[in-house]
Amino acid sequence: MLLTEADVARVIEMAWEDRTPFEAIQYQFGLSQDGVIRLMRDRLKLSSFKLWRKRTHGQKTKHGQLRSSMVVRHQSKEHNKANRLAN
Repeated sequence: MLLTEADVARVIEMAWEDRTPFEAIQYQFGLSQDGVIRLMRDRLKLSSFKLWRKRTHGQKTKHGQLRSSMVVRHQSKEHNKANRLAN
């Protein structure tokens, strides 16, 4: 699947979000966790990539199967505000 620049920006945004599991990215964009890691490595500065990996490595909320059933989908009113204003 070929991603547009808007898709890449959205994948990066979703990858940074603590409550968005990798499975959601795979469902929407067809990128596995390894694909997301490669995309982040290619698109972020090295220091930003390292910070992101440190932040997400082993984080249960980034893996749907490891999540507590208490964690439910959440979307704040500010979520993706820039895209809504552009439309």
